[in-house]
This record gives sequence, C-alpha cells and structure tokens, in this order.
Amino acid sequence: MATPSPYRSLPAARRVALVAHVISASRQGRVHYVQRLVSRGGGFRAVTLMTWPVDRLAREVVRMNAESAEDELDLLQLLYVDLEPAIQTTFLDAAGVRHEDGKIAEELTPPFADGEAVQRAAAAVREAHGEDGERYLRTLVRYSPDAWPGIAMAAADRDM
Repeated sequence: MATPSPYRSLPAARRVALVAHVISASRQGRVHYVQRLVSRGGGFRAVTLMTWPVDRLAREVVRMNAESAEDELDLLQLLYVDLEPAIQTTFLDAAGVRHEDGKIAEELTPPFADGEAVQRAAAAVREAHGEDGERYLRTLVRYSPDAWPGIAMAAADRDM
C-alpha cells in the first residue's frame, strides 16, 4: 500500500474541519467543493448540494476523497500557516528563519536555511510536536524540498 499524502494521513475529523473552514469562509470555496462532488457522480445536483449545511458538505467531500492534489496543498497550508502555526513557528525559529506568526517574510527566497539549520529545526519540531510534527516534516519533503536543503534526510532521521 502506498504511503498516504500528509493531508490524507490527517484524521478524517481534522480533514472535515479544514474543508468546512474553506466552505464556510467563502461562497467560492463552497462552489469549488460542490463542483468536485458533482463531477465525481453520486446522483446529487449542484443546486441540492449548495443547500447542504457546511458540516454535511465537508463530510461528504472527505468521504468521497473529492480533494485534488492542489486542494491538499492548499488545505495543509491553511492548517500549518493560518489555523495552527505553532509547528511551523517552531520549525522556523529553530532554523533561524525570519517570520511573523509562522509566515515567512515575503522578501526571503528559497532556500531559506542551510542543511544544518534544517536538521536542527526538524529535531525541534519532532521533540515539541510528536506525530503532528512528523506529518509537517513530510509535508515539507513533499511540497517544498528545494526550500529546505536536507529536509528529506532530516524527516527520515527519527533517532536524532
């Protein structure tokens, strides 16, 4: 069995909460996920799905695995940067990267740190955040390895 993406490895309730946040934040988010469900089939019309409560619609999106790879990245960014920046803050602080509440300063360009700083940051995340930290590290490996030299090795090294 293939290793699930960092997003798919989140508990279903957490994925539902993330999708629900997007759906409730804007009409565009709701329309996006309704279109996803309609395109996957199942017999529901868009007009019907648009009337569903946010939680029901989000549960159905997650149940049907209607999130695309791009959606997964957007949802993980929402989680780690906007909703729960503590893990990213730990990582950036330990790596010595300038940020504000987990948001990297816009003028900075990748790579953001050297391999030694990445190793140090990975160890700090692992120690402070456990399994959630491991998922965060896998997210960096998958979506931004060029920004963090040595992140794949750091994420794989659990005995630091």
